[in-house]
Amino acid sequence: MSKHVTFCDWDSVPHLSDTVKAAMLAALPPHQRDARSKGVPQLGSGAIYPVLESDIKVTDFPIPAHWPRAYGMDVGWRWTAACWEARDPETGIRYIYSVYKRGYAEPSIHSSAILARGSWIPGDIDPAAQGRSQEDGEQLIEKYKALGLDLDQAPHAVESGLYETFNLLSTGMLKVFGSCGTWFEEYRIYRRDDKGRVVKQNDHLMDCTRYRVLTGIQRMKAVPVDAFEQEQQRLMMTGSDAGADWMGM
Repeated sequence: MSKHVTFCDWDSVPHLSDTVKAAMLAALPPHQRDARSKGVPQLGSGAIYPVLESDIKVTDFPIPAHWPRAYGMDVGWRWTAACWEARDPETGIRYIYSVYKRGYAEPSIHSSAILARGSWIPGDIDPAAQGRSQEDGEQLIEKYKALGLDLDQAPHAVESGLYETFNLLSTGMLKVFGSCGTWFEEYRIYRRDDKGRVVKQNDHLMDCTRYRVLTGIQRMKAVPVDAFEQEQQRLMMTGSDAGADWMGM
């Protein structure tokens, strides 16, 4: 407990101008750019998703109301996490646009944060995650359902989930908003050990992503008309100009 590691990227140091960073990046070979510019170790063949971060990160944009959404959730006492995904109906591209991660808090705290992003959005969770028994996991799901969450069980298939997620990332069909910094922190160190096993450390949002991918698009929902109209009325009364992006947080 006497050591602490902090990841620091070039954007976190004020003495590097955009011109200097561009010149330094241009001088690096492509396979070293993410590691050198973001201060993370090169995982080589150990990386579960060997896709450049720059290939999947996109600038945040307002999520249209008609795009269907859902979230994946991973629960536990030490960490509870969730990531929200929206799908462009025209291109089929899926976007992780918001994340939540907090430790040592009661289910009521976590559920409030999740409901604030849209109580109508359905979620997927693996009842056997984090070493729980199936029965304990199902009881925990019922507790969250009683708190207002729309949850269903995600398939418990780790390797196929990893493969499907990698396929989406590598083909450009799964993108992640740049504001989801906690997601990228996990992504950078998500790896296998020397025996090929997934390293189960700081991977809760990675699990959430896998649950979402495995569940597919069947449970995703667009903003209900009544919910959208209610929020627009609230924004008009408060004078907010947040517009149609009220759920894209």
